[in-house]
Amino acid sequence: MSTPAGWSQTAMFTASEVEAQTGVPATTLRQWERRYGFPHPERNASGYRLYSPQDVAAIQRMQAHLNAGVPASRAAELTCAELTPEPAPPPDGRLGRTPAEWSALLTQALLASDMDEAAALLGQIHAQLPVEDVLTGVISPTLVEIGQRWERGEITVAHEHQASAFVRARLSHLMDLAGVQEGFGPLAVAACAPGESHELGLMMLTLALRRRGVRVAYLGANVPLGDLAVFARQRRARAVLLALNGPWALEATRAHLHDLDGLGAPLFLGGALLNARPELAAELGGLYAGPDAPHAAQAIAAHLHRTALGSGAPQGET
Repeated sequence: MSTPAGWSQTAMFTASEVEAQTGVPATTLRQWERRYGFPHPERNASGYRLYSPQDVAAIQRMQAHLNAGVPASRAAELTCAELTPEPAPPPDGRLGRTPAEWSALLTQALLASDMDEAAALLGQIHAQLPVEDVLTGVISPTLVEIGQRWERGEITVAHEHQASAFVRARLSHLMDLAGVQEGFGPLAVAACAPGESHELGLMMLTLALRRRGVRVAYLGANVPLGDLAVFARQRRARAVLLALNGPWALEATRAHLHDLDGLGAPLFLGGALLNARPELAAELGGLYAGPDAPHAAQAIAAHLHRTALGSGAPQGET
């Protein structure tokens, strides 16, 4: 997904987006605004707060001081002292980088085992790009590049595992911030196919769905289809999402596909294997979810919305 020209200078973020980027709840942001005079959000036509990249940077500095054990009042003083009306861009020109350039920097930091630099880069990236652009334009290409380097023997499996663990932790944090929307609307259940341990793509889809207000029960890697079916029935799921990223998961999925008979909910299939062979979705009795997390989330959310309207049930029912 390309980034519009000038986006990094004009992007504004809602309170929920800032919360996802920084981990600071919207209620805390309002408290800081009242008590300490920052951040300085603008208001849109509907009266909702909108935060600039400079606001996000100030929030991150405040949070860093608090994480270092600085008392809140002193942390606010330090943060305000560090603020300038027009912060100069970093000397390496990072504010003007494209998603591809950000991805290259992130790849370099992860393969150098410099997790502090990787975290700092993601903080800057989140301050300039919406979450879904970060997923599709930065994180996904980074994971693909690292995987290809491992396949070529340029890095060890240890390098790949460390990078994946870092990204998994970040995605898990964002998923928690987005919430599971318990008690509201139809439920989707997301799982990796039996034998499938690569779960980062499914985590991105779960995050994209939760940011659209969809309830998602995330089950993780290598889920037996029989157990998935039992869980989905018990939770009265309206959709089941199954990820397959390689042929290693296909045989076990085919062997136990009958466990999903009579599920009463559509089966959406995605992942690298389905992207390469979309026709497999119909062969496995399901629907192809889409080529990436945002497209898949849009299709699944639209289906669930139609399901809720068609059933005539109030949105609070499952």
